[in-house]
Amino acid sequence: IGTVTAFSPFDARADAEALRKAMKGMGTDEETVLKILTSRNNAQRQEIASAFKTLFGRDLVDDLKSELTGKFETLMVSLMRPTYIFDAHALKHAIKGAGTNEKVLTEILASRTPEEVRNIKQVYLQEYEANLEDKITGETSGYFQRLLVVLLQANRDPDGRVDEGLVEQDAQVLFRAGELKWGTDEEKFITILGTRSVSHLRRVFDKYMTISGFQIEETIDRETSGDLEKLLLAVVKCIRSVPAYFAETLYYSMKGAGTDDDTLIRVMVSRSEIDLLDIRQEFRKNFAKSLHQMIQKDTSGDYRKALLLLCGGDDE
Repeated sequence: IGTVTAFSPFDARADAEALRKAMKGMGTDEETVLKILTSRNNAQRQEIASAFKTLFGRDLVDDLKSELTGKFETLMVSLMRPTYIFDAHALKHAIKGAGTNEKVLTEILASRTPEEVRNIKQVYLQEYEANLEDKITGETSGYFQRLLVVLLQANRDPDGRVDEGLVEQDAQVLFRAGELKWGTDEEKFITILGTRSVSHLRRVFDKYMTISGFQIEETIDRETSGDLEKLLLAVVKCIRSVPAYFAETLYYSMKGAGTDDDTLIRVMVSRSEIDLLDIRQEFRKNFAKSLHQMIQKDTSGDYRKALLLLCGGDDE
């Protein structure tokens, strides 16, 4: 369940007028901008942008970019990005120019459903006239690249009846490929973690623990390293629980010195209508504080106000 839902009664023109007034002339009334944009869902924001253009012949996003600055601007502009293009846009920017942002590739491809991945590939082709897989293969290498390609095929087995014999077999194969071997057979991890159904893999992880005495995450941690390790761990965590994975992602984006604002914004915006409530619950359960408290402590100004409104309540 998300924290942002359709606002009712909704009046796109009234919102467009309020936003124009907030940004017109000297100074900007940020409070109005953030209140409107965080309390409307994405479909409604698109209607507001359309009304804004109809009434004033101006582009709402361009106006936001010229009137706002810094992280607050990034957050408001992200909220305006149409849902269907959000992930494709993030991936495009992760593989553009010097240096690839592996963190973004990992987060999106590990956490999205096969259907979402197929959709991302299609939108990428339409919007950027380029093949996402080719772009990613051109910027990555090794087993990290192979697992990304497997995930991009979006051919994970659908959930169905779990065959205990196959569960046992996969658990044994993983055990032999990692703990029992001098060196690691990464390919076995990639195939099994990248193609088996979610319900099957959850049983495999339990069985793996029984056979080896280790959580599969501990083995991955010991036997692999670098980008491959991070991607394998993200896949395992998402198989176990997508909301728990994002709770952890948010936690580490704010923990310690400095904040990874790009990740904080990307997750808060992209999950706000999907499962941010579930993420909040996992956060509270796993980190002994609420997401609300952590955002409160770690951010400031209009940026903080907007994030807290997206977050919704404080799970004390």
